Amino acid sequence: MSDMRKPTRDGVLEAAASIGAILPPTPLLPVEIDGVTAHVKAESLQPVGAFKIRGGWWRLSNLSEEEKARGVVAVSSGNHAQGVAWAARRLGIKAAIVMPRNAPKVKLEATQALGAEIVLYDRPGEDRDAVAAKLIAERGGTLVHAFGDPWVIEGQGSAGVEITQQMGRQPSRLVVCCGGGGLAAGLALACPESAIHLVEPEGWDMVGQAMAAGEIVRVGDAPPATICDALQPDATKQINLDVLHGRAEPGVSVTDEEVRAAQRFAFAKLNLVVEPGGAAALAAALAGKVPVDEDTVIMVTGGNTDAQSFARTIAQV
Repeated sequence: MSDMRKPTRDGVLEAAASIGAILPPTPLLPVEIDGVTAHVKAESLQPVGAFKIRGGWWRLSNLSEEEKARGVVAVSSGNHAQGVAWAARRLGIKAAIVMPRNAPKVKLEATQALGAEIVLYDRPGEDRDAVAAKLIAERGGTLVHAFGDPWVIEGQGSAGVEITQQMGRQPSRLVVCCGGGGLAAGLALACPESAIHLVEPEGWDMVGQAMAAGEIVRVGDAPPATICDALQPDATKQINLDVLHGRAEPGVSVTDEEVRAAQRFAFAKLNLVVEPGGAAALAAALAGKVPVDEDTVIMVTGGNTDAQSFARTIAQV
């Protein structure tokens, strides 16, 4: 059913109303970059520490009563897992989450604490989508895809509606951390007047490559290591490309060190704890890889990082 339905701007507006009824807006913080005061959307301050709560809530809210009774299955390295688990607990739905064994411990523990069942797989080595499909074949349930689902896309786009309300206008551009492209697609629908700048980890720019090629591009057999665990899907989905085609600017990629510098900047200047994947857009802005003006909004998408690695980053060790 998800493959047949297309995400719409009306759906984004409905999602924003639903999410606004249960969650307060996250702050829009001023940030000075090279003498220009732009804005940071602090989605790291959501109850689950990431924007993924938006898509999780909107997708599960739109399940039929029969689907709710069968439960849901999701695949995630941690942030989508927590968003789905949070929504499932609030709506009384069983949730099983397929997560990589090497996901940050803080994300595994937080997902379990929200009441979800965790099914582990090896990354790299196993196909996470195949693991989820096998689980659904054995147990039933609805797949809640992290980015390739129309309701998830609409839910993520609610952040753009919120930004527009906070600014009193649509931003000139949105600089977006990008894994599979769910947030970027949602924001493109929410803010049709805004330029969309995608930012991905170096070597994991599957959305940027797919946009340039005009077709899905999969990561190679030996992809480089990245500290951005939240931005490592093997490939985007056609539903995301369809929304982003003609809307998103050419993608840029950031290095691990640029991401660490952005984490330090957010901590020192904005009092925010930001995980690596959540700092990618800010890293691109600080490195001068995307233009920034007074109507630019930079998405800080998550703050779920373990204390030890964050402390090492802040201490520049």
